[in-house]
Amino acid sequence: MAQVGETLTVRQKYDFKRALEEVRNLKGRGTELISVYVPPGKQISDVANYLRGEYSQSSNIKSSSTRKNVQGAIQSILARLKYFKEPPANGVVFFVGETSWVGDQTKMVQYVLEPPEPIPSFLYRCDSEFYLEPLVDMLLDKKSYGLIVVDRSEATLGLLTGKRIAIVRNIQSQVPSKHRMGGQSALRFERLIEIAAHEFYKKISDTATDAFLNKAGQLAGILVGGPGATKNYFVEQGYLHHELQKKVMDTFDTGYTDEYGLKELVERAKETLVDMDLMREKRLITRLLEEIRKPDGGLATYGESHVRTATHIGAVSILLLSEGLRKKRYTIECPSCGWKDIITADDRPAQGRCPSCGAVTITNDGVDLVDDFFDLSDQMGSKVELISEDSEEGEMLMKAFGGIAAILRYKTGG
Repeated sequence: MAQVGETLTVRQKYDFKRALEEVRNLKGRGTELISVYVPPGKQISDVANYLRGEYSQSSNIKSSSTRKNVQGAIQSILARLKYFKEPPANGVVFFVGETSWVGDQTKMVQYVLEPPEPIPSFLYRCDSEFYLEPLVDMLLDKKSYGLIVVDRSEATLGLLTGKRIAIVRNIQSQVPSKHRMGGQSALRFERLIEIAAHEFYKKISDTATDAFLNKAGQLAGILVGGPGATKNYFVEQGYLHHELQKKVMDTFDTGYTDEYGLKELVERAKETLVDMDLMREKRLITRLLEEIRKPDGGLATYGESHVRTATHIGAVSILLLSEGLRKKRYTIECPSCGWKDIITADDRPAQGRCPSCGAVTITNDGVDLVDDFFDLSDQMGSKVELISEDSEEGEMLMKAFGGIAAILRYKTGG
């Protein structure tokens, strides 16, 4: 895992997320799954002494099977602690225990994870499921952008976090749009309009303060959009809280000021948000589609077999993989004649017969398909881009191309 202050590589983040998914799906039959969080700087001897105390306390558990499983898990963690002179830079987490398996059977699982951020404090928990909340929080994309689209008739505020746009509030104004009065009545009415507009802008500002100010440390910037000059007036007149005013990155022309206006604002601001994952994924998938639409098929290919072949011969420049892929590569071998085959499947294949000699075949535990492509790409100098399922582009990659596609360096002829 990355050290303090380092950024996780794409693969490290993927592997960490997959490990948490596996752990999250595990359940115990009783309160016998143990989670231990060891922060950096914690003495390993202190952790071991604490666990020995818990081992002693567990002798009071009435259920013999639960008592046996808890003590077995604690012993397993104590054995693993012997490999550490001190915790890693970000600490270490142990998930150990007997989990429900096929039928009435149970299975001992042991996970040792180094988190991407420092663990704040020591924690021991024994429950029917593993305690993951601190680690899940570490994977959240903490960089957010405030969104405001406004004209004199309405305003909508939202929050862009990662690839998700969350609506904060839609505000309808009470500002009159037209009047037919003349003379002094016209001047008085104009003043009333300006007062109403001023109150409307203050209401938008108050809503923005409530929604964004407490996120100021995580707020990377604020984008403001709208169909006319109102957006510029709102920004230039300093209606926003001074801390938020400093976060305004730019204003953008949009045709709408509702929920669609927020999406339009993000699209209009794509050059400003060039480093955002949302825009990066959009650019990559757009480029892929442009190549595929070319009469000769362009510099693109998709589907596992075509992409794997292209990667093997060094033709892949950028490999696009969906984070939603949950397949593994399984090796099937015959111990009698040496016959071997490799297949990709959702689940481990059932025991079968060798097509050459008829002997019972052996299947390994499988290698994660994404990790397999990472290894292959590392060997061939191809760049891997993971595409989230959350965006429209990510959904398209998964549904239309099976979650695997590539932008090529040169045509392969296949």
